[in-house]
Amino acid sequence: MPIYLKSRFLGKVMTEGYKNYKEVEIETASGLKLVVMLYAGAIKFLNIAKEGILTKKLDVANNNIIKAQDIITELMTSLNFEAGEIAHNLYSLYIYMNRRLLEANIEKNPEIINEVIKLLNILKEAWDELLKTQKDIIPSEKKANKVNISG
Repeated sequence: MPIYLKSRFLGKVMTEGYKNYKEVEIETASGLKLVVMLYAGAIKFLNIAKEGILTKKLDVANNNIIKAQDIITELMTSLNFEAGEIAHNLYSLYIYMNRRLLEANIEKNPEIINEVIKLLNILKEAWDELLKTQKDIIPSEKKANKVNISG
């Protein structure tokens, strides 16, 4: 194969590889958004549950605590333990939150719900920041893609 054809072929392969890399990166960013949405949903359900306890609508409280527990369980099952210690720490925290929500549901205790809401808010803010950082990286790289380096 002539050298100029090899060069064009390799250039095309590298372009496709970079394109695939960017697609994975964008999918990862949308995964971050999903985690933020899950935290927000759990917080919303716990606020509804807390209101249900305060207004003596115990079925509403029960159903919404269970919804929040389901979200936390989903977050647990989606952890990538190959990511290191952070995944193990999150897993332990999720177990703790689910156990506290079980106690809150049995006791119909809004203070326990507040405790879990505070933890979820801290996690949500951290993931929001990570998402913001990810969004800042992607547009700046898109600008870099428009630079003509061919001369």
